[in-house]
Amino acid sequence: MSSSVASFTANHHVMLPSCADAVRLSGANSSGGRRVKLRLNLPRAAQVEARPQLVPAIRDVAGNSNVTGRTLQVGPSSRDRADDMQSEARAMTRAVDASVYSPNLLSSKYGTRPIKVLRRALQIFNGLGSFALKVWLDQLNGELDRKMRLRAIELRQTFTRLGPTFVKIGQGLSTRPDLCPPEYLEELSELQDALPTFPDAQAFSCIERELGRPLETIYSSISPSPIAAASLGQVYKAQLKYSGQVVAVKVQRPGIEEAIGLDFYLIRGVGILINKYVDIISSDIVALIDEFARRVYQELNYVQEGQNARRFKKLYADKEDVLVPDIFWDYTSGKVLTMEWVEGVKLNEQEAIERQGLKVLDLVNTGIQCSLRQLLEYGYFHADPHPGNLLATPEGKLAFLDFGMMSETPEEARFAIIGHVVHMVNRDYEAMARDYYALDFLSPNVDVSPIVPALRDFFDDALNSTVSELNFKTLVDGLGAVLYQYPFNVPAYYALILRSLTVLEGLALYADPKFKVLAASYPYFAKRLLTDPNPYLRDALIELLFKDGKFRWSRLENLLVQGKKDRDFSAKDALQPVLKLLLGPDGKELRDLVIKEAIRVSEAIILGSAIESFNSVPGPMRTFVFNGNASGPFTISAAEQQSLMELRAQVIKIWGLLQSSENFDPNLLQPILQVLQEPEARSIGGRVVGGISQRLAARLLQQVLRAPERTAAA
Repeated sequence: MSSSVASFTANHHVMLPSCADAVRLSGANSSGGRRVKLRLNLPRAAQVEARPQLVPAIRDVAGNSNVTGRTLQVGPSSRDRADDMQSEARAMTRAVDASVYSPNLLSSKYGTRPIKVLRRALQIFNGLGSFALKVWLDQLNGELDRKMRLRAIELRQTFTRLGPTFVKIGQGLSTRPDLCPPEYLEELSELQDALPTFPDAQAFSCIERELGRPLETIYSSISPSPIAAASLGQVYKAQLKYSGQVVAVKVQRPGIEEAIGLDFYLIRGVGILINKYVDIISSDIVALIDEFARRVYQELNYVQEGQNARRFKKLYADKEDVLVPDIFWDYTSGKVLTMEWVEGVKLNEQEAIERQGLKVLDLVNTGIQCSLRQLLEYGYFHADPHPGNLLATPEGKLAFLDFGMMSETPEEARFAIIGHVVHMVNRDYEAMARDYYALDFLSPNVDVSPIVPALRDFFDDALNSTVSELNFKTLVDGLGAVLYQYPFNVPAYYALILRSLTVLEGLALYADPKFKVLAASYPYFAKRLLTDPNPYLRDALIELLFKDGKFRWSRLENLLVQGKKDRDFSAKDALQPVLKLLLGPDGKELRDLVIKEAIRVSEAIILGSAIESFNSVPGPMRTFVFNGNASGPFTISAAEQQSLMELRAQVIKIWGLLQSSENFDPNLLQPILQVLQEPEARSIGGRVVGGISQRLAARLLQQVLRAPERTAAA
């Protein structure tokens, strides 16, 4: 199930004093009402940490803390799993009344409140209408480019004034270079950095109401003001009273449901008018609005976001360089989310990262590899990876934050994307066009033949450089131009994938203008092609390696070279799935190709070794042994000899690549030998031996027949 756009990102930092701040909160205890003083040192930091951390010892509630080192391991992951599940169930109960997007409910609610609707409609029209008028006048006066930065600032300010719904729209536009000029992208991206906060008293009251406990019974300390603010909520740094664990507490803005409900009612009304009267737009605007609204409403349920984080952690935090936060369910509800805290630096703050002795490119590469696993391995991915949601920790780990917006890649599409890359490498544009059916870009009744020339025109030019040198944004922009000309319906998951990888490449380009995200991604694709037993990928691998009945050893070598760069590559995994396919019931065509190539390779190894041995004999001895024939016993032309030697060298090099794999173990040959004892394998072996024997016998006969000719000529 897809989730909604993230409501808090760790780059929404509000700069705070470095000295100790204090806030006094009134509350009651058993001895009567007394004022509890909560004190906390507030470093500039990020949100969360994926593993339970050892926290400083706390002496008392009044703030007399003494940092004596990390002395106590605490956190949700140390609990018994059963207790944790019960805590999660209680959190779900607290969120049982969370709002769900329903156009019918909004229509019935606001259809009877015309004055309220009209007042809000005038506010929106006044804000956006005045902006549109200024842009139109700029165009009339020829000042569009000169005033673009000014108008971008005005649009950001307008979105901020119009409230959370339009902030979310602006955040979405900030990641769409296909829709907005660079000046607008830069300004709208600030919507993720500095948003107005709501009163702290309201936030603290919300925490107490949602969790059903006085604030001083939950925390030994809490920051007096938010360390981050976003469109739907704001975040405080706190310390749990029961354990001393440092946490981030995310609190939802008051009245947010009412605000976004009215806005979506109005926006949907505009969408209905567009669908009805604007013929130039072929997409279903109302459906797009409904999908976006559902995501935003899902984001209002913080228990759902907590479950998203847990699932993400389970799937991807197995890598030592990836860090994912855990959730404190006992302190989480529909409007309050409590997560672990992590110190870190935003991924776009290159100088701060380098001061810690870290490299931005290493962290970006970690992000790319993790993103590829998300998109193509499990299909469950973080759909809002802007710089504030990706932090570099002092230990060099990449922390993923904010799990409000998650999405999923359909299983068929995951394999189709990898196959699409293979077809692009092969320049098989007909197959690329057919991929769009599996990717759900085109309905099955659409004829793809007119699309093929457009793909050929674009990719023939783009692929003049190698795939690894191709800039991802250039590829996206060019492909977007192609898609725009034809009846494509780009699914939401694909747009989110493009945004995810484009953001990562953009971060890397700050550190290295020559960085190419496709080059960093190719090892993952190579590993999947070589090791994944999925039939679709096995067919894609065969398609990549065989052309016109001939095996392309250079392609296999390149795949192995690239695959080895992936830390999870295993030579064992690369060999056995191929054998299973080869010996399977559907492998007849492949067996014929493999037998033919095995005969050719065996001949190259045998004759190549013989030629090499002959060439190692000193010249005079060669002439003496072979009766004055300096070319020896071989009737092979120089060109054929060179071809045999090159093939032999390539095969030996590929075997060397397998041997040098980090996970290579000679014992991996044992299951292969077992497989070769199968009847079908013995049949293949017999055909290969027979073919080699025939080839060598033919060459020997040719040699014998040519010998008298040389004698007569002498």
